[in-house]
Amino acid sequence: MKTLLKVLFAIFILGIFYGIYLNIQGDNFYHQVFGVSILFFSFIVMPLFIYYRYQLGKYKKYVLDPKSKNPFKIDEKKLED
Repeated sequence: MKTLLKVLFAIFILGIFYGIYLNIQGDNFYHQVFGVSILFFSFIVMPLFIYYRYQLGKYKKYVLDPKSKNPFKIDEKKLED
């Protein structure tokens, strides 16, 4: 999954740079390239990244606990895991 995300992000970056290249060349097609790149990033890369990062539940150690006396205290034991 990590490699897939890296490849998809590289495709996104290449699309952006290709759009910049087309803009410099004066081609009007760069609007479509930018648009498709942003849509690709927004609807494919970001949801996969969010799923990958949160699938193990490691985000829970960063969530504020309103029931504790000091909800902003970071538990050092949980960070080491």
